[in-house]
Amino acid sequence: MTSPSQNAPQPDAIGLWEQFRRHIPRYGVGLLLLGTYQYLQYWIDTHIAKAINAASGGGFDFGGSGFALRLGIGLIGVAILAFVIRVLSRVAIFNAGRIGEYELRRGLLNRLQALGPAFYSRMSTGEIMSRATNDLGQVRLLLGFGVLNAINTLFALVSALSVMLPLSPRLTLAALAPLPILLMVTRSFSKRMFTYTRDNQAAIGGLSEQVQTSIAGVRVVRSFALEESELARFDTKNANYLEKSLQLARLRGSFGPVMQSITALGGVIVFWYGGHLMLGKQLDPGEFLAFSRALSRLTWPLISLGFLVGLVQRGRASYSRLQEVFDAEPDIVDGDDRLDEPVLGKLSVRHLSFSHGENRVLEDVSFDLEPGKSLAVVGRTGSGKSTLAVLLARLMPTPRGTTFLDGKDICDLPLNQVRGVVGYAQQDAFLFSTTAGRNIGFVLDEPDTGPSLLTIRQAAAEAQVLDEILGLPDGFDTVVGERGVQLSGGQKQRVALARALVFEPKVLVLDDPLSAVDGRTEKNILEAIDRQRAQRGVVLITHRVAAAARCDQVIVLDQGRVVEQGTHEELCAAGGLYATFAEEQRLESELERIGAQELAAVDSGALEGAPA
Repeated sequence: MTSPSQNAPQPDAIGLWEQFRRHIPRYGVGLLLLGTYQYLQYWIDTHIAKAINAASGGGFDFGGSGFALRLGIGLIGVAILAFVIRVLSRVAIFNAGRIGEYELRRGLLNRLQALGPAFYSRMSTGEIMSRATNDLGQVRLLLGFGVLNAINTLFALVSALSVMLPLSPRLTLAALAPLPILLMVTRSFSKRMFTYTRDNQAAIGGLSEQVQTSIAGVRVVRSFALEESELARFDTKNANYLEKSLQLARLRGSFGPVMQSITALGGVIVFWYGGHLMLGKQLDPGEFLAFSRALSRLTWPLISLGFLVGLVQRGRASYSRLQEVFDAEPDIVDGDDRLDEPVLGKLSVRHLSFSHGENRVLEDVSFDLEPGKSLAVVGRTGSGKSTLAVLLARLMPTPRGTTFLDGKDICDLPLNQVRGVVGYAQQDAFLFSTTAGRNIGFVLDEPDTGPSLLTIRQAAAEAQVLDEILGLPDGFDTVVGERGVQLSGGQKQRVALARALVFEPKVLVLDDPLSAVDGRTEKNILEAIDRQRAQRGVVLITHRVAAAARCDQVIVLDQGRVVEQGTHEELCAAGGLYATFAEEQRLESELERIGAQELAAVDSGALEGAPA
C-alpha cells in the first residue's frame, strides 16, 4: 500500500465531495481496472455459450486442435487475468480510502489544535475521541469500499445487460421486473439508515465521554465511595447506546433479507420463463447458461446495493459529525506580521480588559516588562491573575491593541511565534502519560539524545525535582502515568516548571509555581528563577509575598484591577493591600514557627519521661 507524502497539503475544513476529488487519480485507476474486469466477464459470458454448444455438439477434441478445447483454455486464461485485475482494482481504491482517512485524521488534529476554549467548553473529550475513531472509520469505508461497490455495480449492470439483451430482450425485461420495487425499498431504508446511524454515533460519543471521565477521575470517585453512582450513570449511557445499536441492527438486519427476497424473485422468473423459452427452442443451453451467469453477476451488485446504501448513509452521518469540528471557528487566529530579528522579548500591556461571558475578569490592566527583568503579579484568589497569564501567551483571545511584544501587537503576530517567545507554565500542571524525562523534554525534537538528556537533567536540578526523579524506580525513564498520577502535586508542578525552563523563551510566565512546595524548596526555586531572570523576562504569578519580594516590580490585582504597583519595599511602606498580605503571611509564618516549637517541646518531654 502506498503511503501519503508528509509534505502533501493536508485538508482542514473541507467537504466530503472535495475529499473525493482529491483522490480522483487513484479512483480513476480503480475505475479503469474495474471496467477492464467487467469487460473480461462479458467476454467470458459471450464465449462460454459457444464453448458449451461446441462441446455438446461433439466438437471437443482432446488432441488439442478442437475449437471447444481451445476456447476452454482461453476462458481459463481470461478468468485468471480477470482475478488479477480485480485484486489490483481493490488495491487502488482501498488505498484512496486509507489515505483519505489519514488526511482527514491529520486535518482533524490540526483543527482541534487551532480551536479554543469556546469549542472545548461545548464538546467533551469523549465526544471528540468518538469522532476521531468510530466516525473516521465509517468515512474510510465510504471512501474505499463504498466507492468500489458503487463503481462495480454500475459496470456490472452495463456488462450483464450487454450479455442478456442480445440473447433475449423479453427474458431480460422479465428478470428486471422486480427492479422498481428494489429501488423503492432502498430509498425507504436509506432515509432511516442515515437517522439511525447518526443517533447511534451520538450514543457512542456519550458513552465514550462517561468512560473517559470515570477513568480520569477514578481517585475522586473512590475517595467519596461513589462507585455505585458512577456505575449507574454508566449503565444509563450504556443502555441508551444499546437501544440505538439495536434499533440500527434491526434496520440493517431486515434490509438484507428484504433485498435478497426481491432479487430472488428475479431469479425465479428467469428459471420459469427461461425454461419456457428453451422448450420453445428460442434459447439453446449455452445461451441460457450465459444468460444465467450474467444475471448472477448482476444479482450480487443488486443485493449489495442495500449494503452500499447503508454504508453511504453511515459514512455521510459520520462525516456530518466530523464536519462539526471542521466548521468550528477558532477563538484565536494567526496574524500576518513578524517580529524583527533579533527578538528582544520586551512585553507591554496597555489598558487590558477581558470578560468571561458577562463576568468582567480584568479591567484596565497596564504594565511593562523589560528584557532581563522580573514582574510579580499578586492578588487574592479570583482576582484575575491566571487569566492575565494565559492572555499574555494568547491561549485565550487576547483583545487587540492591548498586549505588545517588541512594540508589535501580539494579535498581528503568528501564534507559533508569540508562543515561542512567551513561554507559559500553568498552575494546574499537566503531564503526559510517558516518562518523567520525556515530560521535561517535551519541547525538544529528540529528547533521548545525549545533549538533550543533559539539558533535561539541568532543568530538573533548577526546578528542584532532580533528586526526587532519581529516586523513582527507573529514574528519568519512570512512566508517570495518566496526567502524572504517579507523582505528587508538588512533583508534577516542578516537572512542569522544568519543562518550561527547557523551552528557554524570551519571556517566561510562571503561574503560581510555588503553591505545592515547602519553604526550603521554595527558596531554592526562587534562586533558580533569579538565575533565569538574567537570561529572559519573568512574570511570576504568586500569592506569596516572599516570592514577590525578589522581583524587580510588583503589581497587585483586586477584582481584576491594578490597585497597587511598585517595588516590594515601596508597597510595604504604602500600607495598602500588599502590605496587608505581607503582615498576614508574616503572622502565619510566626504562628507556624511557634506551633512547631511547642510540638518539639512536647515530643522532647515525652521522651524524657519514658522509662529507661
